[in-house]
Amino acid sequence: MNNKSRYIVEPAQSFFLFGPRGTGKSTWLAQNSPDALTVDLLEPDLCRSFQAYPERLNDLLAGNPDASTVVIDEIQKVPELLSIVHQQIEKNKRRFILTGSSARKLKRSGMDLLAGRAVLSSAHPFMAAELGADFSLEEALLKGMVPLVLDADDPARTLAAYVSLYLREEVVAEGLVRNIGNFTRFLEALSFSHGSLLTVSEVARECEVSRKTVEGYISIMEDLLLGCRLPVFSKRAKRILIKQSKFYYFDAGVFRSIRPRGPLDRPEEIDGGALEGLVFQHLRAWVDYSEESTELFFWRTQSGTEVDFVVYGESQFCAVEVKNGQKITRKDIRGLKTFQKDYPESKVALLYRGKVKMHMDGVLCIPCGEFFRELRPNHPILPE
Repeated sequence: MNNKSRYIVEPAQSFFLFGPRGTGKSTWLAQNSPDALTVDLLEPDLCRSFQAYPERLNDLLAGNPDASTVVIDEIQKVPELLSIVHQQIEKNKRRFILTGSSARKLKRSGMDLLAGRAVLSSAHPFMAAELGADFSLEEALLKGMVPLVLDADDPARTLAAYVSLYLREEVVAEGLVRNIGNFTRFLEALSFSHGSLLTVSEVARECEVSRKTVEGYISIMEDLLLGCRLPVFSKRAKRILIKQSKFYYFDAGVFRSIRPRGPLDRPEEIDGGALEGLVFQHLRAWVDYSEESTELFFWRTQSGTEVDFVVYGESQFCAVEVKNGQKITRKDIRGLKTFQKDYPESKVALLYRGKVKMHMDGVLCIPCGEFFRELRPNHPILPE
């Protein structure tokens, strides 16, 4: 599937391209910048050389004076190179593309060095529209949409190994945690919060570590781009809202591979989390790939009335509820109706597993598969 068209945004100036491992950053760059001088810091010898003497990058560039674009893959491996990159942009007007699957070390080393000189771009798992006819909702809910997984000869085995790969190459190698067993239990405990309100104390109790430790682990998850918190939409609130965030793993397949299964777990419960996560990752990709500045939220009152997602921007203001069922009732649209009462300017829609698009009490109800296939950056999220 590497020949699929991607929506990744390529600025004309120098830029950071952040995305989780396996989201196709290197493949995309090879296709879009084939003549660039590439420094792959995943090569151990090369990485060690630059770690020892970052100024060797100047020697490399001096030997390639015609290379107008320079790609440094996995820049977080040697964050000290940022000062060299800064000098090269200023003095020699070189264009740099700096990819990374972790922002943790870059934050510590001062990524702000390049503020104003390198913008941020993102790589996400595939969107359904990028796969076209190859997209299958059922397969996406089982395997997710990570290019590395979908391109593999054995996607199921690759998905099962994905988190272990992260633990070994990122968490352990970078010394981010002292006790890998605690962190592994944390990953499983956190999977029960996927698509739900994030209660740090409950996660801490489940994996038998302190609240402070869990807060640090969540920060690591966000820095490694494996998941993120979703804040509450509270602009011009007319009701008392909760303050907690929700949490999502970055890919539905990764969530499913981490989520423990036991005799008390109902399959539809895990399927529902995977479906909501798939909607989340599509909306998040839409936000990052679109030109308009837009933000993603959820909405929930203290009384428990909730809407799964709210997209808010200059021209987009919509609320989306997700139901993992083929039949819907007026009870399912109650949260959307309440939200629309408070925000009559908004558009609202319910996504469900049925096959027919319809209206129920003024709420547009869209089959999930159709929604995913039609969602494209710089196009309205909901039909006009």
